[in-house]
Amino acid sequence: MSAEGGRGAARFVFRALPQKSFSCLQDRDIADRLLKWSMQGRITAQAFSFDQQFKPYQKDEFLMAFFNDQSVISSLKLLSSSGQWTTLGSKVTKIEATVVPCTQISMSFFDRLYSEGVVRETGTIVKCYDDYYDDILISDELRKVLLLEDSDHYDLFTQLDHEEFLFCLFKHFCIGGTLCQFEDAVDPYLETTKAFYKDLVSVQKNPETKEIRIISTVFRVSAYNHRIC
Repeated sequence: MSAEGGRGAARFVFRALPQKSFSCLQDRDIADRLLKWSMQGRITAQAFSFDQQFKPYQKDEFLMAFFNDQSVISSLKLLSSSGQWTTLGSKVTKIEATVVPCTQISMSFFDRLYSEGVVRETGTIVKCYDDYYDDILISDELRKVLLLEDSDHYDLFTQLDHEEFLFCLFKHFCIGGTLCQFEDAVDPYLETTKAFYKDLVSVQKNPETKEIRIISTVFRVSAYNHRIC
């Protein structure tokens, strides 16, 4: 769904929280991995507060208000096509947003990689003959699972699994940047995914059942003014 213009944009008011830190971006081991994966300096996280209770049906109104809030316009970081960080700088006229499923509360979600021969018990990723997908080198079974729909193991994860925020993070790190140096073992990918997921997603425990559930809502957003943001 998309929204255009500023309908209801004044309802939510946002405030940048520059003092909020994200431990995943301060971890030295993760920084070294991001450098190896050609992602260092190309990932950031920011926090903003808002003054109204958010309800899911307000998605488009909420996001339009966010991108047109002066605090956001002046401080939200964007990575330019030249690889330089800049700020949003102006109001948007249109957004396109979809909800990203975010229900997983355990890294056991990835255990099937071990049981189905994609990753050995030692954590070593099983190699394969080189192939390419959109100029991305595929030299192991893990990337085949992530990218090739006709691979033997692609169906280890359902379509809904592939859409999960946890899976999207994992895939993002596994594929890496343009000059990515791939890992031989899966552990660095899993550890980095867990650290980011833990920092970005909030959970709540039911006091009676002790059940843990995720209370965060995740969106994939394209925002437009005179250019796509």
